[in-house]
Amino acid sequence: MKLHNYFRSSSSYRVRIALNLKGLAYDYVPVHIARGENHQAPFNTLSADMLVPVLEEDASSGGELFSQSMAIIEYLDELHPEPPLLPHDPVGRQRVRALAQMIACEIHPINNLRVLKYLVRELKVDEAAKNAWYRHWVRDGLEAFERQLARLPASLYCYGNTPTLADCCLVPQIFNAQRFDADLSGLPRTMAAYEAAMQLDAFQRAQPSHCPDAET
Repeated sequence: MKLHNYFRSSSSYRVRIALNLKGLAYDYVPVHIARGENHQAPFNTLSADMLVPVLEEDASSGGELFSQSMAIIEYLDELHPEPPLLPHDPVGRQRVRALAQMIACEIHPINNLRVLKYLVRELKVDEAAKNAWYRHWVRDGLEAFERQLARLPASLYCYGNTPTLADCCLVPQIFNAQRFDADLSGLPRTMAAYEAAMQLDAFQRAQPSHCPDAET
């Protein structure tokens, strides 16, 4: 398999974690979205929405191209069910999907790189205001995430005592929040789950600093 991705992309980061948790080997293909490579050949011929990540299967497996990180991760979970990234019971699956989507659908989209670029280039927002925008929406979303965790039974990770899809989403979001110096205080369950996940090799190896295209 090939993973076309960008080292700082949260959605790419999620998929790297999932691949590592599954113990699946893949070729890392860098696409520098900050330089617009996602709009250039050859990547723009692989992705209809010109967004990372794209998972490309081996030709021997049909050479299929898969987009959208959440769909990719669930595809991998169905194809390689151990270790599972979703609980076996319907209620548990709903809980994990809800947590994951709070990040992937509520926090991440309005702080995506292309949104931040639009604020600066088209709306002429200055750097300080752009960063304030980012920090506000991250904090708002993580406070909601913390409230959701508080309603669930105590656990090592976001849900239960093994990492799930929710942890695959949480870790990249916290990484980016730290990069933008967002306020992460007063989020005990959230940060405990993050710290627990970061003790695992699968999460550590997926970090942007370990990617071949990481900028020093």
